[in-house]
Amino acid sequence: MEIKIDYLKNSSCVVIHTNSPESPEWGLLKRIINDSIEDVRVKYDAIKFAWRHFLTVKKEVASFANTHSIKIYITNEASVFLQTANNSSYAAALKIKPFSIEETTERLQKIGFVRQLTDNQKNNLYKISCLPGGAMFSVPGAGKTTEALAYFFLNATYNDRLLVVAPKNAFSAWDEQLIACIPTVRDSFIRLRGSENTIRTLLSERPKFMLITYQKLPKVKQLIANELAHGDIFMFLDESHRIKSGKQAITADTILGLSYLPIRKLIMSGTPMPQNNTDLIPQFQYLYPEKNVSPDNVIELFQPIFVRTTKKQLNIPPVEHRLITVEMDELQSQLYKILKSEMRRQLNPCLSDDSKHALRKIGNCTIKIMQFVSNPTLLATDMSFAFDLRVGNVLLNSNSPKIEYACKKARALSVEGKKVIIWSSFVKNVELIAERLKDIGADYIHGGIDAGDENDTDTREGKIRRFHDDPAAMVLVANPSAASEGISLHKVCQYAIYVDRTFNAAHYLQSEDRIHRLGLSWDQKPIVEIVECRETIDQVIRNRLEDKVHKMSEALNDPSLVIEAIPYDSYEDDDIVDNIDSEDVKAILNFFFAGNAL
Repeated sequence: MEIKIDYLKNSSCVVIHTNSPESPEWGLLKRIINDSIEDVRVKYDAIKFAWRHFLTVKKEVASFANTHSIKIYITNEASVFLQTANNSSYAAALKIKPFSIEETTERLQKIGFVRQLTDNQKNNLYKISCLPGGAMFSVPGAGKTTEALAYFFLNATYNDRLLVVAPKNAFSAWDEQLIACIPTVRDSFIRLRGSENTIRTLLSERPKFMLITYQKLPKVKQLIANELAHGDIFMFLDESHRIKSGKQAITADTILGLSYLPIRKLIMSGTPMPQNNTDLIPQFQYLYPEKNVSPDNVIELFQPIFVRTTKKQLNIPPVEHRLITVEMDELQSQLYKILKSEMRRQLNPCLSDDSKHALRKIGNCTIKIMQFVSNPTLLATDMSFAFDLRVGNVLLNSNSPKIEYACKKARALSVEGKKVIIWSSFVKNVELIAERLKDIGADYIHGGIDAGDENDTDTREGKIRRFHDDPAAMVLVANPSAASEGISLHKVCQYAIYVDRTFNAAHYLQSEDRIHRLGLSWDQKPIVEIVECRETIDQVIRNRLEDKVHKMSEALNDPSLVIEAIPYDSYEDDDIVDNIDSEDVKAILNFFFAGNAL
């Protein structure tokens, strides 16, 4: 029996052909591959599946062929990719001797890299500069973009190029840092945006530096694959935690399908595991697609290939977390009990169902409870499932004790000359709070606000600039899913109030980092107030966030990564669903059916 292994460029797949389709060995090989890999296309005399999956089973295929005296023929194209995979494998990476700090500094100076690296940046580069794939998990403000560019210029030849996948709001940082690091560079970052034909035209010019968003990449996957196949491109993922399950699954599949093509790779995130350690798996698979990884070994596998600069290393003063407990009024409290009872009735069938449909049902019910606790008026037009429609009319005129507190506190801070950012996960809350505080210059940012010129007051950048520069703009209200990345407010604002939070630890930590980052002096004490209603879903969310951050702290060897809030002064959207994990579900169901928030 003979088998031939071929690589199909147009589909990024491997095809294994045989000349003996009736042989029992062929049937056994098909079964082995089918059991090991999802989405395998089996024909009478051929098996076809993604090349990245072949990298994880190639040893088993080789061993099987050797045991059964099967001859293997490998096409030239497949041979090239196999050799590349061997040279950039995890095992090979662990044997590479790094540049010394002195050698790194000398090489960068010769290249014309003028940015002076900090000791932390030098130590980080020492660890990962020679790796074919590395991870930068430093906190915001530590200079991950500078480190990444240094990594590129240390390893790139004259003709090598760089592709960065990043959120749109991070594009400007790459532009700025490229010029700051090498002022003499002739090229600038080209944005790969617009239609497929437009991007094809841009790529035909073979740009040196390229930027593309996570949303655009899947739409032009084959174009990018063809470009990467030239074998001269480094590919970095900025905010790499975005490649995980949920709505990001299609993006993750696209990126993992390209993972064997770049000549070197980096991932960058200050919050690489926003839910749990399974978030790390696709990020590791991108770096080393040939290595089998699981929730049990992913943290261990990351240890030799990641670096992190902590806030403690940056000498940033600690943030003070204050837990503010407010009481529901009598109407809200009564309706909350009825609503929770109705949710129990709706969720009862989900207790023994772990399907995606059941998970979404639990998520949707949880969102309604979160909305009601945050601001009852959010459900005023959506209460027929639990109440008489007349109740909705009553809610339209009701008050939210959380919003009442946040607005009152913002006014008190403005009198003291202190600016404040108020966070809510719900768009209507964001707009409502900004409207109520309009007289003290409040403005808002959520997903409906486009990025653009900072001189345009209707853009995200324009609103941020006004908050920075206008002494009358005392309040900024924002949604963490839209404004937790790419914004620095710490120079003018050291106070944040959370009207509500979700189960997404990345959104929370990154939003907090808007006021808690490098550049704060020790006489500037950032304060974060977390507003909760007693004995509600708020406590479930707080406990889950603290648990997630604690696990991230352990994985990243960063004991300074904590968000525990202490009691302080007692006062008389779809992406939320996709960021609820199995442990969240257990806590939610325990809350609904046992009445226990712990």
